[in-house]
Amino acid sequence: MERKRTNTPPISNQLKARLIRKPNKEIQEYDGNFGTVINTGSTLLDLCISGDRIHGGGVPSGILVEAFGPSSSGKTVLLSEMAGDVQRKGGEVRFEDPESRLNASFARMFGLEIEEENYDTPDTVTEVFHNIRKWKPPKKEGIVHGIFIDSLAALSTKMEMENEEGDKMGGRRAKEFSEELRKTCRMIKKENYLMVCSNQIRENMDAVNKYSSKDVTPGGKAVGFYSSLRLQFGTPTKIKSIKNIAGKERERIIGVETKITVFKSSISKPYRVAPVTILFDYGIDDIRQNLQFIKDYTGAKIYTVGGHNLDKSMDASIKMIESSNLEKRLKEEVINLWEEVEHKFETDRKLKIR
Repeated sequence: MERKRTNTPPISNQLKARLIRKPNKEIQEYDGNFGTVINTGSTLLDLCISGDRIHGGGVPSGILVEAFGPSSSGKTVLLSEMAGDVQRKGGEVRFEDPESRLNASFARMFGLEIEEENYDTPDTVTEVFHNIRKWKPPKKEGIVHGIFIDSLAALSTKMEMENEEGDKMGGRRAKEFSEELRKTCRMIKKENYLMVCSNQIRENMDAVNKYSSKDVTPGGKAVGFYSSLRLQFGTPTKIKSIKNIAGKERERIIGVETKITVFKSSISKPYRVAPVTILFDYGIDDIRQNLQFIKDYTGAKIYTVGGHNLDKSMDASIKMIESSNLEKRLKEEVINLWEEVEHKFETDRKLKIR
């Protein structure tokens, strides 16, 4: 039996235009404002974060960043390096320090000056986010203000503080993080702040098999969900220094080496890894890793900069860089080389037909 054909009304020109319109290339596909980027103190980490979006990379404003990893891996150093850069670029810094570890002499090492009214040692989740939302630094064109929390794992809840049994299951804290971040992340995007939090890792007691994650971060899943950028610190390796004093060799631990992985990113590609050297009385040793990167990726036998040989010794090469004020030249060479290397890993395919 022949089916009757219905008279389908013609598609309006307006609807047809919507169906076949070309995508708007100006639509922002990622999070973050790249008008002013904040540097981490490590050229390689800056590049891993956003080197394919902006020359030299760095952390954009208007986002939440979580730096998590084991104890003594360098998280506080990273926050201090970034906070110092915010101030150098004209912004104000709000530092929430539940662990009460930041002191004036340590902060000055990073060029960081914390005013008393912008520093607090909160006890609870609600207290720290209340402090953040009532903070009103002066608005300036092109200036980024920074909020830093060290660390989220040290925060309690009102229930835990007042109840002898506390919050055994941790459910209340997770709920408070979810509620507070939902409100605060809207605010930092609207005000174009940069918010950076450190967090510890704990053994995952709910792991059901060998494929489950061995470690988790305290505070539930809300912090990871609302973070546009998550930086995972690896297990640190101690750096030893041996000196001959009064005819005897003496040994000291002077720093750590670690690897920082871009664990999650809504601003660029994830899973890039940056090696980082931290000296306790210096901060992030950017020159050391930059020299090593050039040597590794050029196949040079000794350390070089600008095609000129320095020395076979790393320490001697660093002294040559510093005495000749070649830090910026070295950094620019690393940026250009990194871009060349990354270009080789781009997918060599024509645009997918969709």
